[in-house]
Amino acid sequence: MTDKVIENNQVTVMGEVVSDFSFSHEIFGEGFYMVDVRCKRLSESYDIIPVMVSDRLLDVTADYMGELICVNGQFRSYNRHEERRNRLVLSVFAREVSFIDEMEESSKTNQIFLDGYICKEPIYRKTPLGREIADLLLAVNRPYGKSDYIPCICWGRNARYANNFKVGERCAVWGRIQSREYMKKLDEENVERRVAFEVSVSKLELIEA
Repeated sequence: MTDKVIENNQVTVMGEVVSDFSFSHEIFGEGFYMVDVRCKRLSESYDIIPVMVSDRLLDVTADYMGELICVNGQFRSYNRHEERRNRLVLSVFAREVSFIDEMEESSKTNQIFLDGYICKEPIYRKTPLGREIADLLLAVNRPYGKSDYIPCICWGRNARYANNFKVGERCAVWGRIQSREYMKKLDEENVERRVAFEVSVSKLELIEA
């Protein structure tokens, strides 16, 4: 049962370690730490992806800055309470970590597969330049009755297709994790630079019940 659930949320990211490890939390004596991995896009830009690693997988006290790393795991979410509201926090939960000498030009450095359920009406819109976009929120089941809530963004014909999805329908998504900076208005005088994470969808399909 557990293996079947794990299959519905699969992530591989490859890139450069660009931060130190910072402590996140501990469960039954196992410590979990956060580290940032920079993944190249096809364009010259890149995504900075937060990865959660157990201290049983790696020596989290060592300095890995600048090392190339390959992480296999899952994209997970949790709600962090701040400013009188909950904020969805996303990261890659590492199941396997390995170090690599170099990355081939053809390497798929950032890929994700999700099999989940539409849990919010899709939001369809067009940019000022006419590009079609649809936002989806996918609930992906985990063992023991938990779920991860993953924001996904679709473009073009995928956006038109996704616009017709209904809450509760089951959907499979292939794509990559992307990071996006935005400015959050805190009050009349202050704004804060934040980073949002979402799945940029390259392919999706409804799964018939």
